[in-house]
Order: sequence, then structure tokens, then C-alpha cells
Amino acid sequence: MNYRLVILFSSLLAATANAGNTDWPTYGNDAGSSKYAALEQINSGNVADLRVAWQWQSPDNALVKADLKKTPWGFKSTPLKIGNLLYISTSLGQVAAINATNGQTVWLFDTRTYDDGRPTNLGYNHRGVAYWSNGKDKSIIFMPTNNAYLWALDAKTGKPVDGFGDSGRVDLTLGLGRPVNRKLYSVISAPTVVADVVVVGSSILDGPENKTMPPGHVRAFDPLTGEQVWMFHTIPQGKEFGADTWEDESWRYTGNANVWTGMSADQNLGYIYLPTGTPTNDWYGGHRLGDNLFAESLVCVDARTGKRVWHFQMVHHGLWDYDLPAAPTLMDIEVAGKSIQAVAQVTKQGFVFVFDRVTGDPVWPIIETPVPQSSVPGERASPTQPIPSKPAPFESQGMNEQQLIDFSPELFAEAKKIMAQFQTGPLYTPPSLQGTLNLPGWGGGANWTGAAFDPATQVLFVPSQASPIAVKLTKGNPDKTDFRYVRSRSVNSVRGPQGLPLIKPPYARVTAIDMGTGDHKWMTINGDGPRQKVIDMGLPDPGPLGASWSGGPVLTKSLLFVTQADGQRNVLRAFDKSDGQIVAEIDLPARPWGTPMTYSQNGKQYIVVAIGQAQDARLVALALP
Repeated sequence: MNYRLVILFSSLLAATANAGNTDWPTYGNDAGSSKYAALEQINSGNVADLRVAWQWQSPDNALVKADLKKTPWGFKSTPLKIGNLLYISTSLGQVAAINATNGQTVWLFDTRTYDDGRPTNLGYNHRGVAYWSNGKDKSIIFMPTNNAYLWALDAKTGKPVDGFGDSGRVDLTLGLGRPVNRKLYSVISAPTVVADVVVVGSSILDGPENKTMPPGHVRAFDPLTGEQVWMFHTIPQGKEFGADTWEDESWRYTGNANVWTGMSADQNLGYIYLPTGTPTNDWYGGHRLGDNLFAESLVCVDARTGKRVWHFQMVHHGLWDYDLPAAPTLMDIEVAGKSIQAVAQVTKQGFVFVFDRVTGDPVWPIIETPVPQSSVPGERASPTQPIPSKPAPFESQGMNEQQLIDFSPELFAEAKKIMAQFQTGPLYTPPSLQGTLNLPGWGGGANWTGAAFDPATQVLFVPSQASPIAVKLTKGNPDKTDFRYVRSRSVNSVRGPQGLPLIKPPYARVTAIDMGTGDHKWMTINGDGPRQKVIDMGLPDPGPLGASWSGGPVLTKSLLFVTQADGQRNVLRAFDKSDGQIVAEIDLPARPWGTPMTYSQNGKQYIVVAIGQAQDARLVALALP
């Protein structure tokens, strides 16, 4: 018997019946990452009355106060809810069980991740844990850490599980087929449990100095012993399928192509869906010519064997840091009278790719389209990239004069002068020695917070943001790097005229897409953004422009909730699902970083989100009075 399926099915039945207690057992509530809960105690008639029910102070705060070198970027974790407990990871690698009614700590375990110093990429940064039960006497919380260990903790006591690896942990730097430096290799996202294995991805240094880097191979572990059950080579080795897409056997040394974000699973099929990232490095690929499978691909893997079922590569020979940023969303939809078990992948580019999740066949045609070519010596960009015919993009794409800010002729003229310093063109214009403007930039479009899906209406809700970046390549110093060209760190984000963005709004939005037709239902702007600055310049009120950070979604039977922060307000915003109208704005005590979740306990519905950073990280729970 698949006990995970039993637990999940029971949870969904309870939610559907709007019972007194409902759970949130995985990062996205279900294995398909819908971020949907069939709750409606909080609805359009009372959502404005939400109040802080309790707050939980992260134990990281005391550690940071004692040593500022441990300061994390933001508290991004989303808790699970099983029974009467929430389970949460912290930025510094602690794990806690919290009373779901009052926010009191039940147990706390410290993995002491910080003993190995600042982790790679974004530093102290973590997003969640996973839960597994055998349905009898074992229930385990799995915590992968920034310093590359996988811990198994007893869900009742918080103590390391005897018999799992070495004293309750497995060293993830071992078993990858080549030596791995712990300073370059980390895990920031929650594992996925499917077919009674625990599947773990990795976060690998994005700004390497050398072309030899850790591979992003995905592995599954036995939940009781910690033994490695299988490994899927995201960079094919030897004579494996796809190895010929790495010219000159560059598969031997090239790294990354990792799954740094969440994964999704179909418990009935026993399949897991892997959204992979860019190969080493993000901007120059002269040392790894070819399409580079399975980088920047959605790969369906049989979770019982680790064998590939199907794949689709969304970026050939990536040069833009267009990692697949979020767990794909599994959905059952009806298209032109045909029922389809589908999977939808949102991207940084602003696309939604939709497939039959059993066969990998596109639901709507995906067209290989000619794109601009590279002028950088030694580089060879792919001549085409796949473009979905449906749905239409949910974000602005490519840089040209039509994208520039135009609140006044003067601002437009200044923006043109700024843009003229760089190469510009349509989506997939490659990095250059002059510097190239990319829109969307490396932050998306969509990012790790992903999308939410309503199974009752077949609508996908996608929060996104728009901000161009400049990528300029320069010759590598052979004393420091073996890359022929590297990204110049003197150019990155691009300021627009007079401190405003370079491009016209919206800078953050939410798009609703009918997954039965592939058509957009509505788009709404999320947050004011620099609206007041425009007014202070003596220009007409432009209305909401979109915040600098459009956060994660959570969806209920009644409402869509999306967090937002723009430097002035920290908000949980409630939208009418049918038309995108704002129903209410609930001010939060600090900046929201985590994707929200919701549950019902003892007949009361709560919405919980991680907020704050530095010495003020906390969970806040909202409920009706």
C-alpha cells in the first residue's frame, strides 16, 4: 500500500468537506504543487477582518544577534501542517514543530548548518522540509541543508532517526561520481516524497571560476536507511541518451543542470517531474557546445527506478540563466472535449509549457523558432528555441523602444539613451561583449514561488515580475579562470531615468489562464511600485505600477492570495478569482518572503506566511477574530 497516497487522499477529503481540521502535507499542499485548499471560512465577505492570530519568532534571530556574519537574506520557508503541528525549516538550518493553534514551539532541532560557514549563492537561505509516514509507527521530517546533508528527524520528537545514514544524516557531497566541494554545493528547497523514496535536488554555485563543477544529478534515498536508491544524470554520462548533445565530451567536466527549486510528483503514476537549471556557466557556453540535455528541461522520471520516461528541453544551450524556476503544476484538464492528465511549467521567460504528463506530448503545439545568434568568439548559440503557441506569454519579452518607460517625453528620451549603450533584440538575444539587455531578466517572469491551480475552474494563476538585466561578457583572466569569457560584474541591474525603472509597467502582475483553452482570462497589477515617485515628479497619477517583489500565491475555494512588498507596504492581497479585482489588502508586520499556506484547525482557518529577515524572522498566522 502507498501510505503517502492514503495520507494525501485523506487530507483532500477532509478539505473538500470543509472539516474542522485540514492539513498542508507538502510544500505545495499536494504532490502536484497546486497550492490549492478547498477552504472558504475566509471569504470575500470577511477577508478584510483578518487579524494576526499568533506569531512565531525564528530561533535564528538569537544566532544572528550574536554573530552578524550569520545574517540570512530573508525567511523564505513554507511550513507543512500535519495533524496539530506545523513543521518549518529556518534560514540557518534549524527545524521546528509548532502548535498549529497558538504558534508555540513543540520541539526544535539545530542541524548547525552554519558551522560550515556561508553557503553558496544566496547564502543562508532555505524553503522547506518534507514529511513521510509508513502509516504505522514511523513519521519522519526530512531536512536537506545548506551544507549538503540530508537529515531524518522523528516527527514526534525532533530527534535524529536511528539507522538513517550516519547518526540521522546522509552526506550529499558523496556518490555523485566526482569529488564535490561542500562550499559549492547546497540544498535550499524541500525534497519530494513519492513511491516511498525521498528525492533531493541541489543548489550549485552560479558564478563559478572554473568549468569543472559539481553535476546537478538528482537522487532518491530510502526513507528509513538513507541508502541511495537511484541517481538520474541530469548531465548524461558516457553513452547515455543525450550525452551526444555535449560536444567534445564536455559532459565529463561540466556541472550544474541542477534542480534547485521544488519538484512535483504523480503518486498514482509513480512519476516525478524535475525542472532543471542552466549548465556551468549561466552566460557563456563555448566550452560546452551543443544543446546540453537535460539542462533547462522538464524531465519525467519513474520514481521507482530513476529511469527517464520523457523530457522536453525548454532552452537549448542556455546562455540567459533561464533555469526552470518552480515546481511544475500537475492538473487534470479538458481541452477540446478531451480529458488530459497535464503538467504545466512556468518559466522565467514568461511562458507556460503544457504537456500530457503521461506521454510528454505538448497539449498545444510548441514551435522551434529562429533566434538571434551570438557574436562572442567561441560561442555557438542554438539556431532555434521552442516557443509555445499557447498560452500566450504572461510577461513582457525582448528589449526594444516599445518597452521603454514613457510617462513623459523626457523620460522616454533618457530611457532611449540608456538602452543605446547595449545590444537589444527579441527574447533569446545572447550575451555580448558590448553588453546585452535581457527582458525578462534572471529573476523572471515567474520564479521559485510558482503558480497556483484551481481544479474546479481549470484556471492557473501566475504571479510574475518584470525587470531587465544587462549581461556583458569580458575576457577571462587565465590566472583566475579557465573560461574564455566571463560575465563582467560591473554591469548587472539597469537603472532607468531619474531612478525609475527602464521599462514601462507593470512591474509585477498576476495572470489568470484558462487551462482548458490556453487563453488568458485576466491580468491584474500587483502593488503600487514607484507610483508615488512618479506623482512627486509632477506627472499625472499613473495608477498601480506593480511592486518590486511579487511573491507567492495560495488559492482557496473563495479567494486567491498573493504576497507583495515594494519598500513601502508589506501586504497579503486577496483577489477575486473570477476577474482579478482586489477584495482586500492585509498589512503584514514585516516583509513577506515565503510562499503562504493555509489550513483549518479546530474549525478555524489560518493563513501562514514567513516574513522578515536578519534578527526579525518570524511566521505570522492570520485568522478571523
